Order: sequence, then C-alpha cells, then structure tokens
Amino acid sequence: MFYSIRHVTRFRYNAPVREAVMELRMQPRSEGPQALRSFQIATNPRAQLYAYTDHLGNAVYHFNMLREHEDLHIEAQAVVEIGQMRPLPEHLDALEWGRYNAFNLSDDHFDMLEPSKFARPSPELEAFMRIADLSKPEGDPLTALKTLQRTIYDSFEYQSGVTEVNSPIEVALEQRRGVCQDFAHIMTAIGRVWRIPCRYVSGYLYHKGSRDRSTADATHAWVEAYLPSLGWVGFDPTNNIMACERHIRAAVGRDYSDVPPTRGTYKGGADSELSIAVSLEPTQAPVRHEDFLKVTRPMTSPTPTPSMPERLYHQQQQQQQ
Repeated sequence: MFYSIRHVTRFRYNAPVREAVMELRMQPRSEGPQALRSFQIATNPRAQLYAYTDHLGNAVYHFNMLREHEDLHIEAQAVVEIGQMRPLPEHLDALEWGRYNAFNLSDDHFDMLEPSKFARPSPELEAFMRIADLSKPEGDPLTALKTLQRTIYDSFEYQSGVTEVNSPIEVALEQRRGVCQDFAHIMTAIGRVWRIPCRYVSGYLYHKGSRDRSTADATHAWVEAYLPSLGWVGFDPTNNIMACERHIRAAVGRDYSDVPPTRGTYKGGADSELSIAVSLEPTQAPVRHEDFLKVTRPMTSPTPTPSMPERLYHQQQQQQQ
C-alpha cells in the first residue's frame, strides 16, 4: 500500500516578526514494513533548509528566517510504502516479564523506562490507576498493554480544545477528556510504571472507511511498547486499535517534547495564529528516488546576526490530534 501525504503549516502574525528559527520533524521514517519513497519540503518565504538525523533516528530539518515577515508557510509532501505487517499473537507466555533484563535491553530501552516531561507519575495518575484497577499489570505484558489501551479508550472522551500542546497529563486525567497526544502520554506513563519500555510516536493515520475517534485532517500520536519476544509493538489508545497498515510513523521519542512536527521561536512582539492541514490518501507506486532529503527552491545560507539582550522570543508548536 502506498500513501501520499501533504502536511501544510501556516503561521500568521499580526505584526512583522524577524529572526525566526524553525525545526521540523515531518519526514516519515524508513524501517520495518514502512519505507519512504519520496519527500520534499517547501517554505514561503523561501529559506535554506538543513537536515540531520537525531539520536533516535528521526530526520530533523531546520532553517532561519532573518528578515521581517508576517506569514510563514511550510509544506511537506511524502510518498510512503507500507508493506504487510507481521501478525501478532493473542498473548505471550508468562516468562515474558522475566525477559526484561540487561541481556535483552539496551541503553535506548532503559531511556524509555524513565519519567519524561509529559509522561511521568503523579498523584492524579496514581489515582486513575487505582480506580481503573491498573496498579498492577494482569497477565503477560502484551495482554496487560491491550487491557490498558482499552481502559484508556473507555475512560476518556475524545474532545479537542480541552488540553493544549503543553498541557500536562493531569489536565486530561482530571477532565477525563483530551486528544491523542494526552492518551499516548497517559499510556506511556503507566507502561513505564509497569517497567515496560514505552515510547511516543508522532505520525499520521489513514481514516477513510473507519470509525476512528481521532481527527482525520491532523497529525496523530500513539505508543510503542517494547516486548522482548516481539520488539517494538504499536498501540493506539485513542482508537483502541493496534498500530497497523493505516499508521504512518514520522518520529519517535520519550514524549511529545522530543518529536513536535514544528518547533520554533521568533523575535518580535506579535501574536501568532497557527493553521494546519493534513491530507493522507492512497496513491500509486512512485518512481523511486535515491535522494530522500530533497529541498525545493533553496536560497543562499543566511548570515547570523549578533545576539541582543532585548530579544523577545515566542515559541511555536502544534498539538497532535
């Protein structure tokens, strides 16, 4: 199955801003059954883009916009191929818990066991676990995670506007409402309490013909948990489904703070308005290209300016739905 993705982000300001610095994590990953076939980014105003791969294997693009502007338009387009995914067993044997040891876990796994900015224990989380009978996992790790996924789906109403991009999990826990970003953080935090390495996945979900709760024209987030016998396995607590051929992975991290699709600052006193549009559709197999880091219409490298003590910075990020 091939998918065509178009992800458009627009920042509008009510007064000119300058010296904007932006970082993007929009390029789908190539690993397992998922393969990136083409990718490009265009900005308006035009900017020189630079790219690197972070320590988690995510492709990161960044650019500077030094001159004044009142509008910033970023468009990313990709074609991704999703191969057949291996079927998962209904459950694992009782010895799986004992396989969480130094022989089967690496430093990357241990990093996904520690509390992080948005996925961490708290009195509110402990209260939810106690009420939902999640204080201790029941059965093997795969069975316990399926139960956790279902419990979050049943316990929370999907509703945008209740939480914001930087809301801690306590807001969703108190309101019993939220979006995929909140549910992924809650599941990640509980999985880590159970001593299961869990990581946050930023990406996209193809919705057509399904009854998903998540928003179709937005980015999506879910959880991957490490099972020694199976490797990293995806769980989507927002929709109570296992990650499948409809899930397209862009980036992985400890939580959302590691993998926002856009993150940046600018200098100026203006307020910003963020608009996002995502289109995801099946497509035909493309002509294969070797260069996946193609940047359209580059300009010459900007010249850095001296730092000034009176700079006023504003952060720009988007919440995942």
